[in-house]
Amino acid sequence: MSGKNINVNLKIWRQKNRKSKGFFEDYTLPGVSTDMSFLEMLDMLNETLVREGKDSVTFDHDCREGICGMCSLMINGQAHGPQKATTTCQLHMRSFNDGDTIVIEPFRAKAFPVVKDLMVDRSSFDRVIQAGGYISVNAGNAPDANAIPIAKENADLAMDAAACIGCGACVASCPNASAMLFTSAKISQLKLLPQGEHEASDRAAKMVAQMDKEGFGNCSNHAECEASCPKDINLSNIARMNREYFKAKTFSRKS
Repeated sequence: MSGKNINVNLKIWRQKNRKSKGFFEDYTLPGVSTDMSFLEMLDMLNETLVREGKDSVTFDHDCREGICGMCSLMINGQAHGPQKATTTCQLHMRSFNDGDTIVIEPFRAKAFPVVKDLMVDRSSFDRVIQAGGYISVNAGNAPDANAIPIAKENADLAMDAAACIGCGACVASCPNASAMLFTSAKISQLKLLPQGEHEASDRAAKMVAQMDKEGFGNCSNHAECEASCPKDINLSNIARMNREYFKAKTFSRKS
C-alpha cells in the first residue's frame, strides 16, 4: 500500500560557516510522501529552494544505506531522529504526522565545528583512529581466516563493536560531548581479537590522549550515547577501554 502525502513545517539551522552566527529558518513543505526517507524530504526542499533562486540547505550524506555514518542530524532534539537504532537516511517520513513541526540542527560539539548549515567537520574522529586504531605488526601476507582460533563470544563482541559507523550521534547526545563510546568501540574491536591484544593498552592510552586533545568531554554514565546509537553499540565497551587505559598508565608508572 502506497503512503499518503503530508504537510510539514521545518525549522532548519542555517549557518554560513563556523565563524558566522547561525539562526533557525522556517519552511513549509507540502505534499511530502510518507514513503520518502528523511533525506529525500530534504532533497525535495532543496529542489524547491533552487527553483525559487534561494540558497539550498547544506547537509551531509553519502551511502543512504545506514552504513557510512555521514547523515548526522539532530531531529527534534534527538540524534538521527525518533526511531531507535536508525540512521537519518533510514528514517522515513511515516514517522511524522500531517502538520508536524520538525526542528533540524547539526550535531553540537566543540570537536564538531559547523562547516555550513547542517554539515559539521568530524575529522576529529579520524585523528582519534590515526592515534592508535590499527594493528602495527607487519606479518606478511594475510593468514587464512581460520588459522587463529578465536572464541565465539569474543568474535561476536568484536563484530558488534566493529559495527560502529563513526556517525557521532554518541557525541551529539552526550551532555558532556564525550566520544568515549566511539573510541571504546574502535579499541574493543581490535583488543578482543588475538592480533590486536598485544598492544591493546598502548592503543587505549594513545587514542584516549587524542580524544582529550580534540576537546571531547568525559563520560559521566548518562548512557545517552548508547540510547541514540544507530548501531546499538553497547556501553560495556567503555568499561573495557577504561581497563586497558588503567593498565597502560599503571605499567608506565612502574617502568
